[in-house]
Amino acid sequence: MVLKLYNTLGRKKQIFKPVKEGEVKMYVCGPTVNGVPHLGHARQQITFDVLRKYLKLLGYKVKFVSNVTDVDDKIINKAKELGEDIKELTEKNLKAHLEDYAKIGVDKPDIQPYATQYIKEMINLIKKLEEKGYVYVIDEDGVYYDTSKFKDYGKLSGQNIENLRSESRKKLSENKKNKEDFVVWKFSKPGEPEWESPWGKGRPGWHIECSAMSESILGLPLDIHGGGQDLIFPHHEDEIAQSEAAYGKKFSNFWVHNGMVNVDKVKMSKSLGNFKTIRDILQRYSGRIIRYFVISNHYRKPIDFSDKTLENAKNSYERLKNIIGSLSEENENSKIANEKYIKMFQQAMDDDLNTAEALAVLWKLVRDEKAEGKINTIKEMDKVFGLDLLLKEKVEIPQEVKKLVDEREKARKNKDFKKSDELRDKINKLGFNVADSKEGMKVSKI
Repeated sequence: MVLKLYNTLGRKKQIFKPVKEGEVKMYVCGPTVNGVPHLGHARQQITFDVLRKYLKLLGYKVKFVSNVTDVDDKIINKAKELGEDIKELTEKNLKAHLEDYAKIGVDKPDIQPYATQYIKEMINLIKKLEEKGYVYVIDEDGVYYDTSKFKDYGKLSGQNIENLRSESRKKLSENKKNKEDFVVWKFSKPGEPEWESPWGKGRPGWHIECSAMSESILGLPLDIHGGGQDLIFPHHEDEIAQSEAAYGKKFSNFWVHNGMVNVDKVKMSKSLGNFKTIRDILQRYSGRIIRYFVISNHYRKPIDFSDKTLENAKNSYERLKNIIGSLSEENENSKIANEKYIKMFQQAMDDDLNTAEALAVLWKLVRDEKAEGKINTIKEMDKVFGLDLLLKEKVEIPQEVKKLVDEREKARKNKDFKKSDELRDKINKLGFNVADSKEGMKVSKI
């Protein structure tokens, strides 16, 4: 078996092979902390957390870096809008990101650099580009990258540079040489964050941040660079252009992108009023249910958050937990894993992280009455899924339910099975399930 990942650079599945055997250098674009995390963040974070965990399961030593953008036009504008200090705003929002990611089972990066900690490295990168003739200055605006100088511009997104329509965050400047040119150093206006540079006081452009941080921490080429599909152009396209021009090396061997997020089958956006934060969903569903829902879908396909899809995920997850919770003590004490199901699981994951198929393998395992080593097999799978499948949660059973359970037990002893079934139905309606086993009765939440 061998892991294949869909590489956006080339637009096909390719056998994954790291630069250094047994080690993976992985960089994923982190959040711009101008607000609390939304469902797009949830999907991206879970996708790359699963990839990271699976690489570790395969035996790779993974160095995982994901940045924090703490200086950016969006942050400056949000601070002005709220009348808040930029540092206080970014610290408050980063805290929210870290808290919410933890609730959906995402591990912290090995290294999480802040953009403001790498200004020196960004300036040095721009100097390299200047020495090689890739940048030019627009007075009272900033330093721009000349995309016409990079012959491979457009190779990631597959767009023809002649036909490109820029989706840049910033308004086009009349003085730009090409409409796709992007700012690498923005001159600051009064009251904005600023740092000294050879070109004047200012701040870094958004794209230059990831290029400088990833090279400084991991070195080039990266094994994997990741992010959402919305980052392919212009963000990742621009990262490639400036990094490969400056360093004279391939930037990343694999580019992995997760699909977009819809809400009730419509693309999520603030303008449409369907913008959802992770916290919105956590009010009704646990972080593990959100995670289960995300990995129930292939990471590259669009995903639709709705009451119906989340309710289905909740029911499936709780049913799965109940089945696993009812596994016999003999199975629980088994020290073996089921090689047949481990192999099926890995085959699904090796096929471009097909978590939906891998979950189907798990369901097949728990329903297979003849399968041995279920507990240890589930334990291996859950190292990747991160669903706390074997965590025994303490369930408070209401007195009313306890009374019905006792009555049912008496009915069973008296062989009054009709009454026993009626009492089971009443227990079910109160949100609990009662299962009879060799070890006795087990009561669980439905």
